[in-house]
Amino acid sequence: MLAGRSEKNPVADTGPAEPGGGRLGREFLTMRRMVEIHCSDRHGTPRGQACAECAEFLVYVRRRLEKCPYGDDKPTCAKCPIHCYKPARREMAREIMRYAGPRMPLRHPWLSLLHVLDKLRRVEHPMDARRRERN
Repeated sequence: MLAGRSEKNPVADTGPAEPGGGRLGREFLTMRRMVEIHCSDRHGTPRGQACAECAEFLVYVRRRLEKCPYGDDKPTCAKCPIHCYKPARREMAREIMRYAGPRMPLRHPWLSLLHVLDKLRRVEHPMDARRRERN
């Protein structure tokens, strides 16, 4: 068994909070905290842990962030022109964000503030950026 992983704590199975560090790492940490809030309140898991379904969702989130074409310039999901989540996963993300979003400022004020600031970023589709670079 790898360090930090345990049968009791599926959230630890998602690995470190920073898949690539920087903006993407913060995005993953924000989603991780939202999942912890949602899972604790809705599924009855202890705080800081997640049920099997939510832990699997976090693994999916990590994979999507690792493949993000924006890299550290990634906008928030709500402003992103690329829908990288499959429809069922996107709906699960919406449900989690709808529930945990209003609770984030009380439990994780800095992450909430940084997320609001990230929403203010200007978004450009990666294909538009490539076209501009070619010309």
